[in-house]
Amino acid sequence: MQKRKARKEQPERRKQNSRQAGRGEEKENKKGNAQILALTYCMVAVFLGMAGYLGYFMAVKSDKVINNPYNKRQEVLAKKVQRGEIRSKDGKVLAKTKTDSTGKDTRIYPYDEIFAPVVGRISNSMTGIEKQQCYPLLTSHVNPLRQLTNTLKGEKNPGDSVFTTLDAKLQTIAYQALGNHKGAVVAIEPSTGKVLAMVSKPSYDPNTVAKNWSSLIKDSNDDSKLVNRATQGLYPPGSTFKVLTAMEYMIENPQTYRDFNYRCKGTDTVAGHVIHCYDNERHGILSLKNALAESCNGAFATLGTELDLDRFHKLAEKFGYNKALDADFEYNQSKFVLNKHSDNGELTQTAIGQGKTLVTPLQNALIAATIANDGKMMLPYVVDHVESDSGQVVKSYDPKEKGQVVDEWVAQKMNDMMKSVVTSGTGYSLKSFSYEVAGKTGSAEADSEGTTHSWFIGYAPADNPKIAISVVVEGAGTGSRYAVPVTKKMLQCYLGD
Repeated sequence: MQKRKARKEQPERRKQNSRQAGRGEEKENKKGNAQILALTYCMVAVFLGMAGYLGYFMAVKSDKVINNPYNKRQEVLAKKVQRGEIRSKDGKVLAKTKTDSTGKDTRIYPYDEIFAPVVGRISNSMTGIEKQQCYPLLTSHVNPLRQLTNTLKGEKNPGDSVFTTLDAKLQTIAYQALGNHKGAVVAIEPSTGKVLAMVSKPSYDPNTVAKNWSSLIKDSNDDSKLVNRATQGLYPPGSTFKVLTAMEYMIENPQTYRDFNYRCKGTDTVAGHVIHCYDNERHGILSLKNALAESCNGAFATLGTELDLDRFHKLAEKFGYNKALDADFEYNQSKFVLNKHSDNGELTQTAIGQGKTLVTPLQNALIAATIANDGKMMLPYVVDHVESDSGQVVKSYDPKEKGQVVDEWVAQKMNDMMKSVVTSGTGYSLKSFSYEVAGKTGSAEADSEGTTHSWFIGYAPADNPKIAISVVVEGAGTGSRYAVPVTKKMLQCYLGD
């Protein structure tokens, strides 16, 4: 009986084993399919990632890689294309290439020293627009038939021309107005961020830079002609910084800032530190507006003690301090270190534009331009478009916003206060124009030996700004005596009397 029962159970076991084996194979097949599917997804993800990076590279990074002076592709292009011209916004030639009878190319800079810091050079390391726009200048968009003809004749094709935002006449006037002083000038169109002028003195002649290289690199940092003071020079802002102190006070006290008053005695002790006005001048009883117009140090040192220092720090950074600048030229970051841990001495000095605060002339121009533009900051740029040899626009550069830095009402109130600097304050000599000018003078103590830099920032016309200007004259004294006259000549040039 048991044998017959065992024989009956064996087929059942075989069926069961067969079913189990089938289920095992099915599980293995499903596992294998899942692995293949996972591998497929990984490969698709890698492909999409590579495609995304390629798109990002082409859109964002390719120009920088191609423009890198170590890129050998430039050498190949230079053998086939004659480097294009760099021109001002009104068509003046700022850089061009001349080919002699032997086929040798020489880069010519018709304005000598005037545009050197911003246009740059190609000898002894590439700088400025020459570096920024190297690839477009070595690219030719002439028609294919002409390109073929030139190639067969063994001639180079003409490179594209780069048209800048720079105003040649304004740049020249600014350069001349600085005279023999060291310093810098920056002029910007507030509504777009277009750089209209960028001057640095002392400068150098890019036509002879290779010949004079050994003497140029021997200069100390203070005397260096190779430094673009407009974007790389760091200076204490002096009283020009009071526009930020005033704006922070208004932002923190929107209902009561009009009630501010201060009795200036020429010299005062604020938070345990002695503060002097210029020449110890007594300004009497001042409102916030009058304090800015008279540039009263005592009033602004007192304002500083009433501010939330963390918020003050954030406002300075909104205006570009301690931040990278989205620009294609060499620059240094402006520096603002005041915070809630700072002592009263640093606080009172910072509020009047001294202490450890440092600013570039470009950054100060952007601050003025932002106020002029109702609190909206535009990113600065110096290249407007690129044209082919036949005049066809092959690439354009459009204005870019950094964002709303302060509310419109704050900028408009500051505009009113900066107008009073000209109508009744330290910028009075700019009152003679047929249009209103808004601005702020500054005298920045640079060292313990009494060296004082002369500053002015401002814009015009005050109620419809077309130009914002920043001027610093090194070691020259008060802003009203030196920086303001430079500004006056520039406004006469650009807007008339």
